[in-house]
Amino acid sequence: MNPAARPLTPVGVFGGTFNPVHYGHLRSALELVEHLDLDHLRLMPCATPPHRQAPMCSAEDRAAMVELAVAGEPHLRCDRRELEREGVSYTIDSLLDLRAELDQRHSLTMVMGSDAVHKINSWHRWDELLDVAHIVVLARPGWQFPTEGEVADWLAQHRADASDVLHRDTCGSVLVQELRPLDISSTEVRELLANGRSPRYLLPECVLDYIQERQLYL
Repeated sequence: MNPAARPLTPVGVFGGTFNPVHYGHLRSALELVEHLDLDHLRLMPCATPPHRQAPMCSAEDRAAMVELAVAGEPHLRCDRRELEREGVSYTIDSLLDLRAELDQRHSLTMVMGSDAVHKINSWHRWDELLDVAHIVVLARPGWQFPTEGEVADWLAQHRADASDVLHRDTCGSVLVQELRPLDISSTEVRELLANGRSPRYLLPECVLDYIQERQLYL
Protein backbone atom coordinates (compact mmCIF):
# COMPACT_ATOMS: atom_id res chain seq x y z
CA MET A 1 0.00 0.00 0.00
CA ASN A 2 1.36 3.40 -0.93
CA PRO A 3 1.60 5.61 2.16
CA ALA A 4 0.99 8.89 0.33
CA ALA A 5 -2.37 10.55 0.96
CA ARG A 6 -2.80 11.74 -2.62
CA PRO A 7 -3.82 9.24 -5.33
CA LEU A 8 -1.04 7.92 -7.53
CA THR A 9 -0.87 8.64 -11.25
CA PRO A 10 -0.51 5.40 -13.25
CA VAL A 11 1.95 5.11 -16.14
CA GLY A 12 1.47 2.17 -18.51
CA VAL A 13 3.88 0.21 -20.67
CA PHE A 14 2.81 -2.00 -23.57
CA GLY A 15 5.60 -4.14 -24.99
CA GLY A 16 5.68 -6.13 -28.20
CA THR A 17 7.46 -6.56 -31.49
CA PHE A 18 5.04 -4.16 -33.29
CA ASN A 19 5.99 -5.83 -36.56
CA PRO A 20 4.44 -3.57 -37.81
CA VAL A 21 2.31 -1.44 -35.50
CA HIS A 22 -1.35 -1.29 -36.62
CA TYR A 23 -4.72 0.11 -35.56
CA GLY A 24 -5.40 -2.86 -33.29
CA HIS A 25 -2.39 -1.87 -31.16
CA LEU A 26 -3.19 1.82 -31.28
CA ARG A 27 -6.90 1.66 -30.51
CA SER A 28 -6.29 -0.72 -27.61
CA ALA A 29 -3.58 1.59 -26.28
CA LEU A 30 -5.82 4.64 -26.34
CA GLU A 31 -8.75 2.80 -24.74
CA LEU A 32 -6.43 1.60 -21.97
CA VAL A 33 -5.42 5.18 -21.25
CA GLU A 34 -9.06 6.19 -20.94
CA HIS A 35 -10.43 3.14 -19.07
CA LEU A 36 -7.56 3.02 -16.55
CA ASP A 37 -7.06 6.79 -16.30
CA LEU A 38 -3.37 6.50 -17.18
CA ASP A 39 -1.13 9.53 -17.37
CA HIS A 40 0.27 8.00 -20.57
CA LEU A 41 1.04 4.63 -22.14
CA ARG A 42 4.44 3.75 -23.57
CA LEU A 43 4.58 1.41 -26.55
CA MET A 44 7.92 -0.36 -26.09
CA PRO A 45 9.24 -2.24 -29.15
CA CYS A 46 11.16 -5.37 -28.25
CA ALA A 47 14.64 -5.50 -29.81
CA THR A 48 15.48 -9.19 -29.29
CA PRO A 49 12.45 -11.26 -28.15
CA PRO A 50 13.31 -14.05 -25.67
CA HIS A 51 10.43 -16.36 -26.71
CA ARG A 52 10.40 -16.11 -30.49
CA GLN A 53 12.70 -15.66 -33.46
CA ALA A 54 13.91 -12.10 -33.98
CA PRO A 55 11.75 -10.27 -36.57
CA MET A 56 13.17 -9.83 -40.06
CA CYS A 57 12.33 -6.12 -39.82
CA SER A 58 14.93 -4.31 -37.72
CA ALA A 59 14.12 -2.98 -34.25
CA GLU A 60 15.07 0.48 -35.48
CA ASP A 61 12.47 0.35 -38.27
CA ARG A 62 9.80 -1.03 -35.95
CA ALA A 63 10.43 1.73 -33.41
CA ALA A 64 10.41 4.38 -36.12
CA MET A 65 6.98 3.16 -37.27
CA VAL A 66 5.65 3.31 -33.70
CA GLU A 67 6.94 6.87 -33.36
CA LEU A 68 5.18 7.87 -36.57
CA ALA A 69 1.96 6.18 -35.45
CA VAL A 70 1.73 7.91 -32.05
CA ALA A 71 2.91 11.35 -33.16
CA GLY A 72 0.31 13.91 -32.19
CA GLU A 73 -1.34 11.77 -29.50
CA PRO A 74 -0.08 13.14 -26.14
CA HIS A 75 -1.12 10.08 -24.14
CA LEU A 76 0.87 7.59 -26.26
CA ARG A 77 4.66 7.43 -26.53
CA CYS A 78 7.30 5.22 -28.07
CA ASP A 79 9.85 3.92 -25.55
CA ARG A 80 13.14 2.88 -27.17
CA ARG A 81 14.95 1.55 -24.10
CA GLU A 82 15.10 -2.06 -25.33
CA LEU A 83 16.78 -0.94 -28.54
CA GLU A 84 19.47 0.80 -26.52
CA ARG A 85 20.27 -2.26 -24.38
CA GLU A 86 22.37 -5.13 -25.70
CA GLY A 87 21.28 -8.75 -25.46
CA VAL A 88 17.85 -10.33 -25.03
CA SER A 89 15.01 -7.92 -24.20
CA TYR A 90 13.79 -9.12 -20.82
CA THR A 91 10.67 -7.37 -19.53
CA ILE A 92 11.82 -7.32 -15.90
CA ASP A 93 14.92 -5.32 -16.85
CA SER A 94 12.83 -2.74 -18.70
CA LEU A 95 10.36 -2.41 -15.83
CA LEU A 96 13.13 -1.97 -13.27
CA ASP A 97 14.74 0.66 -15.47
CA LEU A 98 11.48 2.51 -15.95
CA ARG A 99 10.57 2.27 -12.26
CA ALA A 100 13.89 3.93 -11.38
CA GLU A 101 12.96 6.87 -13.61
CA LEU A 102 9.51 7.41 -12.09
CA ASP A 103 9.00 9.12 -8.76
CA GLN A 104 6.77 7.69 -6.05
CA ARG A 105 3.80 9.72 -7.23
CA HIS A 106 3.42 7.25 -10.11
CA SER A 107 2.42 3.63 -10.20
CA LEU A 108 3.63 1.44 -13.06
CA THR A 109 1.35 -0.84 -15.08
CA MET A 110 2.44 -3.45 -17.64
CA VAL A 111 -0.07 -4.47 -20.32
CA MET A 112 -0.05 -8.02 -21.71
CA GLY A 113 -2.27 -10.15 -23.91
CA SER A 114 -4.48 -12.86 -22.45
CA ASP A 115 -2.53 -15.59 -24.26
CA ALA A 116 0.74 -14.48 -22.68
CA VAL A 117 -0.46 -14.78 -19.09
CA HIS A 118 -0.93 -18.55 -19.44
CA LYS A 119 2.82 -19.00 -19.92
CA ILE A 120 4.07 -16.08 -17.87
CA ASN A 121 5.93 -18.49 -15.58
CA SER A 122 8.31 -19.12 -18.49
CA TRP A 123 9.37 -15.45 -18.48
CA HIS A 124 12.74 -14.41 -17.08
CA ARG A 125 12.35 -13.62 -13.34
CA TRP A 126 8.58 -13.69 -13.77
CA ASP A 127 7.92 -13.86 -10.04
CA GLU A 128 9.50 -10.41 -9.62
CA LEU A 129 7.24 -8.60 -12.09
CA LEU A 130 4.61 -7.65 -9.51
CA ASP A 131 7.30 -6.32 -7.19
CA VAL A 132 7.84 -3.58 -9.77
CA ALA A 133 4.51 -3.07 -11.55
CA HIS A 134 0.85 -3.99 -11.82
CA ILE A 135 -0.21 -6.21 -14.72
CA VAL A 136 -3.27 -5.53 -16.86
CA VAL A 137 -4.40 -8.46 -19.00
CA LEU A 138 -6.26 -7.68 -22.22
CA ALA A 139 -9.17 -10.13 -22.31
CA ARG A 140 -10.31 -11.62 -25.60
CA PRO A 141 -13.86 -12.94 -26.10
CA GLY A 142 -14.23 -16.38 -24.55
CA TRP A 143 -10.86 -16.20 -22.79
CA GLN A 144 -10.44 -17.53 -19.25
CA PHE A 145 -7.70 -17.49 -16.63
CA PRO A 146 -5.91 -20.81 -16.02
CA THR A 147 -7.74 -22.74 -13.28
CA GLU A 148 -4.93 -24.85 -11.85
CA GLY A 149 -1.16 -24.88 -11.58
CA GLU A 150 1.49 -22.35 -10.66
CA VAL A 151 0.09 -19.49 -12.72
CA ALA A 152 -3.45 -20.06 -11.40
CA ASP A 153 -2.19 -19.89 -7.81
CA TRP A 154 -0.23 -16.73 -8.58
CA LEU A 155 -3.28 -15.07 -10.14
CA ALA A 156 -5.54 -16.04 -7.25
CA GLN A 157 -3.13 -14.36 -4.86
CA HIS A 158 -2.78 -11.10 -6.80
CA ARG A 159 -6.03 -10.64 -8.77
CA ALA A 160 -7.79 -7.30 -8.24
CA ASP A 161 -11.26 -6.40 -9.50
CA ALA A 162 -11.10 -2.60 -9.68
CA SER A 163 -8.75 -0.23 -11.46
CA ASP A 164 -8.58 2.11 -8.47
CA VAL A 165 -5.76 -0.11 -7.18
CA LEU A 166 -3.55 1.53 -9.84
CA HIS A 167 -4.13 4.88 -8.12
CA ARG A 168 -3.55 3.48 -4.65
CA ASP A 169 -0.60 1.04 -4.88
CA THR A 170 2.63 1.37 -6.84
CA CYS A 171 2.62 -2.31 -7.90
CA GLY A 172 1.43 -5.80 -7.00
CA SER A 173 -1.97 -6.47 -8.63
CA VAL A 174 -3.32 -8.22 -11.74
CA LEU A 175 -6.39 -6.76 -13.45
CA VAL A 176 -8.38 -7.86 -16.48
CA GLN A 177 -9.53 -5.26 -18.99
CA GLU A 178 -11.97 -5.90 -21.84
CA LEU A 179 -11.57 -3.67 -24.87
CA ARG A 180 -13.22 -3.16 -28.25
CA PRO A 181 -12.19 -6.18 -30.36
CA LEU A 182 -10.30 -5.22 -33.53
CA ASP A 183 -9.38 -8.33 -35.47
CA ILE A 184 -6.16 -7.02 -36.99
CA SER A 185 -2.79 -8.75 -36.74
CA SER A 186 0.74 -7.85 -37.76
CA THR A 187 0.96 -11.26 -39.43
CA GLU A 188 -1.99 -10.37 -41.68
CA VAL A 189 -0.38 -7.04 -42.61
CA ARG A 190 2.93 -8.72 -43.47
CA GLU A 191 1.21 -11.39 -45.57
CA LEU A 192 -0.74 -8.79 -47.54
CA LEU A 193 2.46 -6.90 -48.29
CA ALA A 194 4.37 -10.06 -49.20
CA ASN A 195 1.61 -10.98 -51.68
CA GLY A 196 1.55 -7.55 -53.29
CA ARG A 197 -1.80 -6.58 -51.77
CA SER A 198 -2.63 -3.41 -49.86
CA PRO A 199 -3.01 -3.27 -46.05
CA ARG A 200 -4.39 0.27 -46.26
CA TYR A 201 -6.88 1.11 -43.45
CA LEU A 202 -5.39 -1.60 -41.22
CA LEU A 203 -2.58 0.69 -40.10
CA PRO A 204 -1.84 4.44 -40.20
CA GLU A 205 -1.05 5.90 -43.60
CA CYS A 206 2.25 7.28 -42.32
CA VAL A 207 3.32 3.76 -41.31
CA LEU A 208 2.32 2.35 -44.69
CA ASP A 209 4.30 5.12 -46.41
CA TYR A 210 7.36 4.21 -44.31
CA ILE A 211 7.00 0.55 -45.24
CA GLN A 212 6.66 1.29 -48.93
CA GLU A 213 9.53 3.77 -49.01
CA ARG A 214 11.88 1.21 -47.45
CA GLN A 215 10.41 -1.81 -49.24
CA LEU A 216 9.81 -3.68 -45.97
CA TYR A 217 8.05 -7.08 -45.71
CA LEU A 218 8.37 -7.86 -49.41
